[in-house]
Amino acid sequence: MNIEQKEALQSLKIAKGQIEAAIKMIEDERYCVDVSNQILAIQSLLKKADLLIIRQHMNHCVRQAFEQDKGSEKIDEIIDLLAKVVGK
Repeated sequence: MNIEQKEALQSLKIAKGQIEAAIKMIEDERYCVDVSNQILAIQSLLKKADLLIIRQHMNHCVRQAFEQDKGSEKIDEIIDLLAKVVGK
């Protein structure tokens, strides 16, 4: 496991704990704005994890594909992924 994967895993584990906390907040009928702030923090961690995984993919899988003259497949893959990220 490389550094990006380790950091992504850590972010996901923290997000998992925060999701459980958000569920408890709703069950405890906590103030809506507090719950919303918790959800925003979770989304931020998920975005961070996603970017780390994409970075890892670019640095390793895509680089290797270009070294083997198979880069065009990876470019299409990244374009499709970016389209999902930007909501297209």
